[in-house]
Amino acid sequence: MADANGKLSSVTFQQRRRDGQLQERKRELYDSGNSAAVLPYDAARKTILLTRQLRLPIFLQDGIERSIEACAGKLDGETAEKRMIKEIEEELGYRIAKLHRLFELYGSPAAIMEKITLFTCAYSPADRISEGGGLADEGEDIEVIEAPLERAVAWVTDGTIADAKTVVLIQYLEQFSRSCTHEQS
Repeated sequence: MADANGKLSSVTFQQRRRDGQLQERKRELYDSGNSAAVLPYDAARKTILLTRQLRLPIFLQDGIERSIEACAGKLDGETAEKRMIKEIEEELGYRIAKLHRLFELYGSPAAIMEKITLFTCAYSPADRISEGGGLADEGEDIEVIEAPLERAVAWVTDGTIADAKTVVLIQYLEQFSRSCTHEQS
């Protein structure tokens, strides 16, 4: 089964077990392409930029109409850096020149092929060039949220933020900001 947004494949393969024996295995894999996500951080004000938008799986599973998450996008053949600079402008309404690449991860490697490259970057109110909101012709209707990092940490704890890549980015920035505070003391 395939469509414009991804491909579901059934794969049969031989796996060598730890005891040396071969075992035939079958898996379904979904490949929608690789992606990237960024969590902009204003260190002076200790704020971050997030998005809020409809995510159909979350709505169908939990009835939550709008999910809070980091700015993200599919790579569609571009480098992760180039895609994120575009997504920051389209979704958040900020022009950022430099990203800090953190690492890559798989969100659900048992069945999903997607590899996600994670970034952070510095931003300030002076970098704002528009209201953001995404591209209407791509069906995007994105609310931009500027929040204190401390509030975002509380949202992770109380379940308001449940998106894995966003949780990882918030926890990374929380740890980073704590280490900076300790170094300044």
